Amino acid sequence: MAASTEVRSGLSYGWLLGESGWNTLMDANLLKIGRFGFHLSVKDRDLATPPGSPVAGDTYIVAGSPTGAWVGHVNDVAVWSGLAWVFATPRMGWFCYIEDEQKISVFKAAWSAGVAI
Repeated sequence: MAASTEVRSGLSYGWLLGESGWNTLMDANLLKIGRFGFHLSVKDRDLATPPGSPVAGDTYIVAGSPTGAWVGHVNDVAVWSGLAWVFATPRMGWFCYIEDEQKISVFKAAWSAGVAI
């Protein structure tokens, strides 16, 4: 039986014991949880161009009219893996801490203005 995909998180599940492919999909699950699954904090949400020298783990919300590697990812959360940008499309109710603004923002159809903390 092929693995199923959980609709809210996009995580794979339901492999049979010894089924081929479970290891690569489980690795992808764990990376997704580590990058986006809890306590989302981003450095900035006003950048439309990827920063020139990101460090692995640097995280941003992609601003409007993105360029370069961020094209097509407006409002997505971008994480630098150390080799490439990895993106997640936020779901309604996601919230994150915006480090440079010291605000918490919630995603509805877009990210809210935020509340200072």
